[in-house]
Amino acid sequence: MGFTIGGTRAIREIRPGARRRGRSSECTVVAEYTGLWGWDVVPGARAVAGACSCGRSDCTRPGAHPLDFAAVVGAGSTLDEATRAWAEVPGAAVMLPVGRAFDVIEVAEAAGRRALVRLERMGLPLGPVTATPEGRAHFFVAPGSAAELPDLLYRMAWDDTDLDLHALGAGAHITAPPSDRAGLGPVRWLRSPALDSASHPPAARLLIGTLAYLAHRSRA
Repeated sequence: MGFTIGGTRAIREIRPGARRRGRSSECTVVAEYTGLWGWDVVPGARAVAGACSCGRSDCTRPGAHPLDFAAVVGAGSTLDEATRAWAEVPGAAVMLPVGRAFDVIEVAEAAGRRALVRLERMGLPLGPVTATPEGRAHFFVAPGSAAELPDLLYRMAWDDTDLDLHALGAGAHITAPPSDRAGLGPVRWLRSPALDSASHPPAARLLIGTLAYLAHRSRA
C-alpha cells in the first residue's frame, strides 16, 4: 500500500516486514552512527507532497517524526545488525534520539554558520553541527544541556532577550544527514562528526555566549 500522486506512486508506506535485498546506503549510514559514533538510531517517516509515510491522514508532522512501530537500532550495532534492522523499514529516514548521547542547541542557520566560524577561530571544542532544509542549525552539546539552558542564559544576562535560540533534550528527535526532512530536502552537515567529539560533545556553557549573541544580532 502506498501513496499515489499525479497517477504515479510517489512514496511507499513504510511497514514492518517490507524487505529489500542487499545493503542500502541508509544501512551504511546507520552502522556508522551506531558503530563509529556511538549513537542510537530511530527509523523515521518520510513525506512527499505533504503525505506522510506513517499512514495517518491527520499527521501533524509529515516526514518529521519517528515511526511508532519501528525498533531503535542501538548504539554499537554492527553493519550486519543495522542491515537486518533497516530491512524491516526500507526507505525510512534516519533519525537520532536527543538526550542520550547529546542534547541540541538550535538557532537559525545563518546565525549558526557565523557562530561556527567564530567558535572555530576561538579554538573552542565543538561537536557535530547540522543544517536542516527549514533553515535551522543544530549544535550537538553534552546531554543535560537543555535543562541547563535557562540558568545559563540567566547567568549571561540573555534571559530577558527575545532570542531565536532553543534547546532540544530528552524525548526529542532530529533527522540526521543525509535523510530528507518533511519532504523539503536533505539535512546536511555543517560540521561532520569526529572521533574526539561525537561521543563527548562540548558543554553548552562553552558555546552559548557566542550562539546567543549571534542569534540576537540576526534578529536585530
